[in-house]
Amino acid sequence: MAIAEFDYVIVGAGSAGCVLADRLSACGRYSVLLLEVGGSDRRWAIKIPIGYGFTFADPRVNWGYTAAADPGLDDRAIYWPRGKVIGGSSSINAMAYVRGLPHDFDDWERLGADGWGWRNVEPVYRRLETHRGCDATGRRAERGTGPICVSDLSDQMHPFSARFLDSARDVGWPVLGPDDPWDREGIAYYRSTVRDGVRFSSADAFLARARRRRNLRIVSTALVTRLSADGDRAQSVDYLIEGGAFTARARAEVIVSAGAISSPQLLQLSGIGPGEVLSAHGIPVRQPLAQVGKGLQDHLAISHRYAATEPTLNNRLGRPFGQLTAALQYVLTRRGPLSVPINQVGGFVRSNGARSTPDIQLFCNPATYSIPASGVPRLDRDAGFLLSAQPCRPTSRGEVTITSPDPETPPHIRPNSLATDADRCGAVNAVQLLQRLAAAPTLRRVILAAKTPDLASMDADGMLRDFRQRASTVFHPCCTCRIGRGPSDSVVDSRLRVHRMRGLRVVDASAFPAITSGNTNAPTMMLAMRAADMILEDARP
Repeated sequence: MAIAEFDYVIVGAGSAGCVLADRLSACGRYSVLLLEVGGSDRRWAIKIPIGYGFTFADPRVNWGYTAAADPGLDDRAIYWPRGKVIGGSSSINAMAYVRGLPHDFDDWERLGADGWGWRNVEPVYRRLETHRGCDATGRRAERGTGPICVSDLSDQMHPFSARFLDSARDVGWPVLGPDDPWDREGIAYYRSTVRDGVRFSSADAFLARARRRRNLRIVSTALVTRLSADGDRAQSVDYLIEGGAFTARARAEVIVSAGAISSPQLLQLSGIGPGEVLSAHGIPVRQPLAQVGKGLQDHLAISHRYAATEPTLNNRLGRPFGQLTAALQYVLTRRGPLSVPINQVGGFVRSNGARSTPDIQLFCNPATYSIPASGVPRLDRDAGFLLSAQPCRPTSRGEVTITSPDPETPPHIRPNSLATDADRCGAVNAVQLLQRLAAAPTLRRVILAAKTPDLASMDADGMLRDFRQRASTVFHPCCTCRIGRGPSDSVVDSRLRVHRMRGLRVVDASAFPAITSGNTNAPTMMLAMRAADMILEDARP
């Protein structure tokens, strides 16, 4: 077995791991090893913004998990894609850049994540971001100097998307302008991690500049099998490459950034987790931490599709000639419909005036599509559009547990959706909000027919029933190694250190104390940036 030694060993080159690799290697004082089970992200389907439909079920870049049959969703077993490639899920996601809302992080602090309130994390976001787009006068503008490029692509979006903004005005929701911050209530064109017509993942933002450093080594196609420890101190990482066994020792720390599914799986395989789970699979209990894998949260969304009386993206991208001309436009200019993610308009709104904060996130797409057995979404030929809503802050919690001591065996994912009265009420609120939007004068004028169950005739019972039958994940799993006050309620402390272990941290979305209101990629990168600050502070003599 080949053995090498580094100061820091990072498991997972995803949204968080790429940030850590860059930040920990930047000063030049520390040697860093970054291990990734997936391969290269240099694929056209990853780089072209609308190409993520082709990675949705591609086993070369996607774990392609399936969650257990979920009683809250009529016992359906839902498909859960997760990135298995350099860049992780930031290389296969829909590229929406959403910080979350200020109260999300103040709630983190109330849950025991000291120092993670909005006043602490908002400056970190500003360090992360460079914003590109047009100002209120229509001139191209750039704000910020951070490594993540956040683009306003409204000038490339389909003209039909303006109908969604007009409909929001019809029902009295705030409509945000290009200079307005996104961490507030309102509807707007989505901002995306796209630069010059190409996806800009965490790998593009952080690894591209770090690769040249001699003190950083990146190893791909490396399956980490377990973490080894000397007593209560993490010592090394064992991994396989094409059947060969390797060990990497960490002089300072091992950092697990494998994601909300794989991070708790790896801890459990290494003897850190619920004792009864580990013993059932013959794994010696190194540290009994009952909360490893517990607390799983995710967003659920319901979508309604409509045939339209006006042209949408379907009229072009749903037909071979239109696909050809769009591809030619993209190759020549890096502009046009292929340069824009499919989610074009959305934001946060309150389901009723009695609420003090937004509780629903909207996604509005100028296209309708289906997902056949191949897993590659197929756009309809005729004009249509999609309205989708997700409750922002579900309270139900599920779990992730290993099913075998074999690291290649997928873990058991139990979402436990709609397990609380609050979440069932939130589901109905989301559908009622879509009902209002679809009935707005602007959209009513362009609806030819409903292509899914007709919202107009649904009562609350029918809405909940339809939600159970058709709602699905929005691919935001988190909280399975969450920050908290101690081992009884969490896995890591406020500095992301695993309880009762030395030299071991978990830094990724699994560490969220609770799910944020929106898409989770931006909060994950923020968490990693702040964690890197803490790691470097703790390394000072």
